[in-house]
Amino acid sequence: MADRMLVPSIEQRLASLIEITRRNAFGHLEPDKGKSPPAITLSREFGCEGFPVAEKLKTLLEKKTGQVWEIMDKELLKEVARHHNLEEDIFKRLGEKNLFLDEFLSTFSPRWHSDKDYYRLLTRQIVALATGGNAIIVGRGSSIVTQKMSNCFHFRIIAPLDFRTRTIARRLHLSHGEAEEMVLKRQKARETFIHDFLDRNIADPTLYHLILNNGKANADRIAETISGFVTASL
Repeated sequence: MADRMLVPSIEQRLASLIEITRRNAFGHLEPDKGKSPPAITLSREFGCEGFPVAEKLKTLLEKKTGQVWEIMDKELLKEVARHHNLEEDIFKRLGEKNLFLDEFLSTFSPRWHSDKDYYRLLTRQIVALATGGNAIIVGRGSSIVTQKMSNCFHFRIIAPLDFRTRTIARRLHLSHGEAEEMVLKRQKARETFIHDFLDRNIADPTLYHLILNNGKANADRIAETISGFVTASL
């Protein structure tokens, strides 16, 4: 319930995702460059303004590029996964033989075996979106999953514990103690997820193009910085 309170309703974003994937078609390449459009992964410590940054970044990038961008986060991934036919419709162009995906799946920890179907779907979604480009993928280990993809830019948002606690307390109307407990618990869960299933440290600074401190820069400034970095690199 708390997660849903931190992001807007997904219905409009789901409709947008379907329209974009149908219009652009998975694997579409820019004819003059021969490569996929850029994609962005956003990793963040729990309590940072990850989704507000993504929303502002989407607006900036659409204005600068003149193209539609989509935000993909946990709730939208879960919604797609709940509807098998929808998942097939959106991601069928990924195909059964994707060399990058095969290589990545071969590196999974043995602990993935019991849940391989779910995580294979999750990874297919992330890889498909990243390859199609014009996507802002929030969390879910996407910075690691897409690490070798040349069209991807990776960013991480961090902040002091007190800042993250105050942010969650304000947004979820919790006491300081309740908010701090949630922040610590959720952050630990995120780190454990990545370590157990991908055998990587999500806080490893070498994974990212830039690491930004939300305690010293608000969502607007962070989005502007990322937008400038990405568009200057195109």
